[in-house]
Amino acid sequence: MYETLTYSGGIHKSEEIKELIDDLGGLILQENLIQMDLVINMAIPIEDVDKIKEKAKELLGEVSVAPMAGTEIAIVSPTLARHHLPHAACDISEYIRRFGAKDNMIGLARGAGKGIAGITRREIDLIEEHDLVIFALGSFKQCLIDKFFLYSDIDIPVIVTGAPDIDVNQLQGADKYVSGLGRIPRRLKRGENIRALRELVKTVEEVLDNKRREMISDPPITPAIFVKNAIEKQIPAIEDVISPTPVTSQLNGVRVKLDYDKHHSEVENVLIGDRKLKDIAEIKKSYMRDYILVNLLTESSIIS
Repeated sequence: MYETLTYSGGIHKSEEIKELIDDLGGLILQENLIQMDLVINMAIPIEDVDKIKEKAKELLGEVSVAPMAGTEIAIVSPTLARHHLPHAACDISEYIRRFGAKDNMIGLARGAGKGIAGITRREIDLIEEHDLVIFALGSFKQCLIDKFFLYSDIDIPVIVTGAPDIDVNQLQGADKYVSGLGRIPRRLKRGENIRALRELVKTVEEVLDNKRREMISDPPITPAIFVKNAIEKQIPAIEDVISPTPVTSQLNGVRVKLDYDKHHSEVENVLIGDRKLKDIAEIKKSYMRDYILVNLLTESSIIS
């Protein structure tokens, strides 16, 4: 059993905590270097969490629980136009990253306006490559209710945000609704905005926990973090990827940021124990920049 943690500290002696993670049998899920500050999302055996906290204290760093680590979340705005972006959606994105999530911003091709708004099959397929989606909508109650068709056909959990108070049952296809986050033409720094962001984080954690509980009855044949680790060790081309998190963990798989046509055979032949990855996973071309998407098969599908 693993606990997901976030370490924040300086770059000085940072190799010591990385070596400790490896010694404890843990895994680094994501590593970000911002000037002289280092942020590491990790998965650590529960019984060894105190050892990580002790080392962090020694290095004058901080450790916190990262409940969203190992997940990939889509944040969808009706368009990428100025009146829909950048404020609320971008601040939502920045805020949930603090809790370990890897998120991707998506703007719909023609999501603006009640009369012409729409979503294509390709956009739905791209969104469904994630663990969860947040639709960052606007400030008018009737507009939010009328735009249910943007997300009603999406199979992954859907959280809708907007300004007014609305019963989620009025939003056909939404799993959860968080108010107080409408179209705001400034940074979300005021007290009511921070409270709304905290409520959103609480809601995301709840939805992810429910999804994890559902997966317990028929889990992937191997944890996604082990697959991530194997790919990083066995495919040299990963070291040349300059995008953040070249191998991004999801609840039931990983996204590998290599071109599918050039590298899919290498990914298919990665060894997970005594089996090749292609024998325990569905490997296909992602709708995001032709990356490689690995969806792990469940235990029941392997047995059958």
